[in-house]
Amino acid sequence: MEAPPDNDVLWARSLHFTHPDGSPGLAGVSLGVRQGEILAVAGPRGSGKTTLLRCLSGQVPLREGEVWFNSAPVHTLGPMARERLRRDRFGWIDPEPVLIPELNVWENAALPLMLRGTGRRRAKAAAREWLDRLDVGDLARRRPRALRHAERQRVAVARALAPAPTVLFADEPTAPLHRSDRSQVLRMLTAAARSHGITVVLATHDPDTAALADRTVHLLDGRRVHTLQLPEVPDTEGRAACSLSA
Repeated sequence: MEAPPDNDVLWARSLHFTHPDGSPGLAGVSLGVRQGEILAVAGPRGSGKTTLLRCLSGQVPLREGEVWFNSAPVHTLGPMARERLRRDRFGWIDPEPVLIPELNVWENAALPLMLRGTGRRRAKAAAREWLDRLDVGDLARRRPRALRHAERQRVAVARALAPAPTVLFADEPTAPLHRSDRSQVLRMLTAAARSHGITVVLATHDPDTAALADRTVHLLDGRRVHTLQLPEVPDTEGRAACSLSA
């Protein structure tokens, strides 16, 4: 195995992935992500963006290829080691806010820190700081079912940022938000990443979102392409709320 360049916090070579139904997900994707870089992975729906993020973050095993994090191989790790890596070093934002309904807002945002062993008081303070930055601090004691869909997504973003991950994977993180909310949350996300030295891998089909990144790679049908014209994203009112439990 050839180790990745020293300045790449993430490095992937010749990634191949096939979905359980036999359909191709990735076909030979290679890329590097530098420390502190915000990298946009752009492409239409179904192009392999989410699959690439899941492979880079160790959520799914590869059929072929290599993934390295800080010059250590991820593709050779077992399930428990990959889980520890995701818990301790990675953050994740889904397109839909997945919050635990039995916990209130600040407990949801503090949960990753407490799972790492951080004391309750310290975890709460970090969670409240990010909730305040994302304009949902006044909702800290409410349960997810009492929030609007966009508010739940802001809580999910705060939860991902509170532990200060080395790498944050954001899969269409502002898809449920209004255009004005989308811009505000994206500016907060990118500013926080740069100020805290967090590397971000951001999947998007929105040209305005991709433009906020330092660099963009394009996917089409599971392969990297050099240029790609992304469609304009309509300004929607967001999708209906859903309740999901961990």
